[in-house]
Amino acid sequence: MREHPDHHDADLLLRLYDLRREAKLREAREWFVQKFHADSPEDFAVQVPRGTKEHAYYRMVSGYWDMAASLVHHGLINEELFFENTGEFWVVWQKMKHLVPPTRQALKNPLMLKSLEGLSEKYEKWMSLRAPEALEALRALLISRPPQK
Repeated sequence: MREHPDHHDADLLLRLYDLRREAKLREAREWFVQKFHADSPEDFAVQVPRGTKEHAYYRMVSGYWDMAASLVHHGLINEELFFENTGEFWVVWQKMKHLVPPTRQALKNPLMLKSLEGLSEKYEKWMSLRAPEALEALRALLISRPPQK
């Protein structure tokens, strides 16, 4: 990975930001952060059934952040620049990480959301050196917020 970001990193980062501003994705991200909460795959199937708007939102959000994480993973966007500009991907992973292993197993796809998972792990290490208490505080906030219907 390159040590310093350049204008290509900035351009891709700004393009990702523009995608985040698209109305449908913005709506999906808001739903995910504010209302999505599933304790188990069974709970997920009840709350977010296939064919619903919410299921589409879930796929949009998880797919968007896994794609963005893949760009970082492959060195197309400088990791530190990415981390300095967003932590939303980490929040998304926190809300879904317990659902991913059984879904990977059911779909026979061990690679599903691997980029998002790996980048979230790296982000935790990065943040622990810069703001050691920040992620625990955010995690507590995520846990303490009941899902909004």
